[in-house]
Amino acid sequence: MDKNFSSAYLAKKFNLTLNGNPDRVINSFSSIESPKPDSLIFLSSGKLIKNSNIPDSCCLLVSDDLACSLGSDIDFLASSDIWQKYSEMTLFFKKKGFLNIYNPPSFKGSNVSIGENCYFGANVVLENNVSIGNNTIIGNNVVICENCIIKDNVFVDSGSVIGSEGFGNHRNDDGSWLHIHHMGKVIIHNNVSIGSNCSIDRGTIDDTIINKGVIIDNLVHIAHNVTIGENTAIAAKVGIAGSCKIGKRNMIGGMAGIIDHIKTSDDVIISATSTIINNIEEPGLYTGIMPTTKHSSWKRIAFWIKKLDKILKEFNIKKF
Repeated sequence: MDKNFSSAYLAKKFNLTLNGNPDRVINSFSSIESPKPDSLIFLSSGKLIKNSNIPDSCCLLVSDDLACSLGSDIDFLASSDIWQKYSEMTLFFKKKGFLNIYNPPSFKGSNVSIGENCYFGANVVLENNVSIGNNTIIGNNVVICENCIIKDNVFVDSGSVIGSEGFGNHRNDDGSWLHIHHMGKVIIHNNVSIGSNCSIDRGTIDDTIINKGVIIDNLVHIAHNVTIGENTAIAAKVGIAGSCKIGKRNMIGGMAGIIDHIKTSDDVIISATSTIINNIEEPGLYTGIMPTTKHSSWKRIAFWIKKLDKILKEFNIKKF
């Protein structure tokens, strides 16, 4: 598949303003720090262009405001909504690169539904009764377990498992464990991005739900019956235990842990490595490995924790 496009073609396809040579060839993106010939360079700030050695064969992708400050001799594509266009164009180039190497799923069970314009990596498994919407990318070695539903414009990176068996067990009187088999499914709504090597468990009876616009980093575990609210961002190595209800527009920092049955308000930020053991009922920034509190309170507590040794010494109190 030819990945060379003229600047005029890209301007028309993405509704961009073109300045310069309409026949300029563009075949990839590159950074302003390491520009490559025949590439498109996304420029978010005019400060970045100073002292840069941009090849004459490159074209810039800029905002309308920034375009006004550029010289007429510079080739650029411009938009008033530049971040949206940047997102659309990176996906366009990514998909064009996939077309030659992406195949149908390696294993497809019975009653599987696949929408239009989908891309699958090597060794993808779609079990029985799986539904995949339109414009979805599934990376290498991904398993979508039975009955799971993935809607439109979803990206699942390599090695992730959607619909894995949840960790629901009952301890017998003799100390042995009795597993409760999970019959729910995972539903992933539109415009969700899931990183590599993530595990999203199916629900026990009801479903695990990832609502629209959620972005999930690599190595995240989401347990059975969890609901993630719209446009929430979850960083790497987060673990969310069963039956949690995460609000809309939450941001959960790396390596944070949330115990089971926790509910969070909309617009909550959880600092990296925090452990959440109580419901969070108000928006705000929360931090702590001790019982979670408002970030402003945690900073005061942390200040005095660091001073404890000095205080003990001053008052001649023996350490304990």
